[in-house]
Amino acid sequence: MKRLRTLIPMRMNPFFALPVLLGCAGMALLADEVVPPYQTKEIDGVEKNRLLPPKEGNPRNSEGDFIQLKDGRILFVFTKFTGSGGDHGAAHLAGRYSSDGGSTWTNEDALVIPREGTLNNMSVSLLRLQSGEIALFYLLKNSLTDCRPMMRLSRDEAKTWSDPVPCITDESGYYVLNNDRVIQLKSGRLIMPVALHNKEDYPEPNWKGLVMSYFSDDGGNNWTRSETVLAPKKENGARLIAQEPGLVELKDGSLLMFIRSDAGSQLFSRSTDRGNTWSEPGASKLISPVSPASIERIPSTGDLVAVWNDHSDIAPELRGKRTPFAIALSKDDGKTWGQSRILEDDSNGWYCYTAIDFIDDQILLGHCAGDRRKGGLNLTQITKLPVSWLYP
Repeated sequence: MKRLRTLIPMRMNPFFALPVLLGCAGMALLADEVVPPYQTKEIDGVEKNRLLPPKEGNPRNSEGDFIQLKDGRILFVFTKFTGSGGDHGAAHLAGRYSSDGGSTWTNEDALVIPREGTLNNMSVSLLRLQSGEIALFYLLKNSLTDCRPMMRLSRDEAKTWSDPVPCITDESGYYVLNNDRVIQLKSGRLIMPVALHNKEDYPEPNWKGLVMSYFSDDGGNNWTRSETVLAPKKENGARLIAQEPGLVELKDGSLLMFIRSDAGSQLFSRSTDRGNTWSEPGASKLISPVSPASIERIPSTGDLVAVWNDHSDIAPELRGKRTPFAIALSKDDGKTWGQSRILEDDSNGWYCYTAIDFIDDQILLGHCAGDRRKGGLNLTQITKLPVSWLYP
């Protein structure tokens, strides 16, 4: 194990922000605009905790993930912005703990990883490895041509972390890895889906994105790029947006990749060789705006659960908006999806970047839930519901 860092109380460190990209931040509030209190849909059996609202010196908290520790506590690590609320504002990784299955959380932020990048650290994935170690992945962002995932390990239940190992070393570029996106296959392979948007030799950034995966068969020490690089197109040959991909392993050992797009739905691609090659992306049944989805397998039932902005029957005035916040099941590994159930339906809500975890018979969702008129990504909510709620 390399040199370790210890969790310590955190201090704010104001910095600056570049213009927001990829539609990831909310719009600024006009000085004379009056915004009513946040609205949240009340549902029997569903707990909601607006855990991380913005405050002075901390304009945004977002893109986190959960890990259950061996003592039963849950750690939620998130991106704490201390500069601007934009994607390039100063930010580091902070954490909160729950001792009651995710219903209540500690009041103070603990410093997990201080800001290392010239711009920030953000977008957390936490993973309990087959070895028993906890892996922490996040983006180290230095510039518009250098943003790449890093990996750290903890052997003492997230008290300390190893030095970072870069996951993309074959080239420098602006790679996006969303929160809660890295998985370990049954074979032990670690795999992450990423979208490339810029390199030093690009005449200008390609925000439509090139999608690929990186994988490691030696515990994260070395990573290999997939042979396939996805650049999906419309029937007329024009490029589709392909951003913020995610992965889930299917029962037959193949992989399903889901991709944020402007195709009117999430795009789906499949791999039958553990992520080295991928099929041409096609439209899915998850009708959505240009907003990311999250999909994971429920351990107790074996079904897939998807959380996304369901626009299958959306009102015209809400098209393109990241609302409502919906959840649905697939009992056939993503071929079909059941009727979605709406968790939030505020017309001004901004629901996205969802981490999913399963604690006993409960589902935890850690997601953005701000008001788009004053910063859609600035507030993180923890939503807790029983697995049985999905099986009425």
